[in-house]
Amino acid sequence: MSYNKIEEFDEQATQQLANHYKSVLELLGEDPNREGLLKTPMRVAKSMQFLTSGYDMDPVAILKSALFKEEYQQMVLVKDIELYSMCEHHMLPFYGKAHVAYIPNGYITGLSKIPRVVDAFARRLQVQERLTVQIRDCIQDTLNPLGVAVVIEAAHMCMQIRGVQKQNSVTTTSAFTGVFLKDIRTREEFMRLIGASLH
Repeated sequence: MSYNKIEEFDEQATQQLANHYKSVLELLGEDPNREGLLKTPMRVAKSMQFLTSGYDMDPVAILKSALFKEEYQQMVLVKDIELYSMCEHHMLPFYGKAHVAYIPNGYITGLSKIPRVVDAFARRLQVQERLTVQIRDCIQDTLNPLGVAVVIEAAHMCMQIRGVQKQNSVTTTSAFTGVFLKDIRTREEFMRLIGASLH
């Protein structure tokens, strides 16, 4: 039985990207026709489309696809969400964890939808600061909760393998709305919970 890998990519875009990456290899002084690089332009073309697939996702639709009326008005926290994105300045990866909480105001969303929203915004050319705010605003505008809290901790390859070359640096960003801004106790509870090991 042969192995048949099924992938879905825009064929025209993939070929155009591959042609550009072949030119990039040549400009770097490489021979794109040598054995190890023959399929590299096509692989990179597909890889970049996957890494930026968030442009094709609708985060609002993701949240609304599992919207439930519920009277629960305590914190809902999804923490340690794996996050992979691409720095728009150098097109190098940054990766880490997102912690997202909201306090419902009549409606909740499926728990899996929160990580999907993170992915929808992360799988784009990004800066961490904007990514943090986009996640916050999407949840606030779609669910209209009493408050939203987002904290992202990430390591940036553009700081680790080039430029300043600081391998152990981690960048933390945060964004809050509603009660997380107004009530210090609620914000402190959120910060305590994302740092706690409960499992």
